[in-house]
Amino acid sequence: MTTRLEVFDPAMCCPTGVCGPTVDPELVRFARDVAWLEHHGIDVTRHNLAQDAGAFVENAAVLVALNTQGPECLPLVYVDGRPVEGAGYPSRERLLELLGLQEGE
Repeated sequence: MTTRLEVFDPAMCCPTGVCGPTVDPELVRFARDVAWLEHHGIDVTRHNLAQDAGAFVENAAVLVALNTQGPECLPLVYVDGRPVEGAGYPSRERLLELLGLQEGE
């Protein structure tokens, strides 16, 4: 079973982006899904470009994406070190599929 989710977020005001006067509902949904995953034993690490730029430099694939596509390529999501295809934050259903979990577990 897969146990590690790593997210490279765009620059946000806080680690989850769920703050400020206009909150993106997609970030709220993803933060809720991440909390659910962590509650079920999945190791989740989120890197915010504004607060943890070193993580973006240390990951060669992320650095290449940033250098070639700019910050518009974010978020980038990795499961056990493998990139998740598709733009944006995966749905809970997609995360469960990638992590080999089922909703009832």
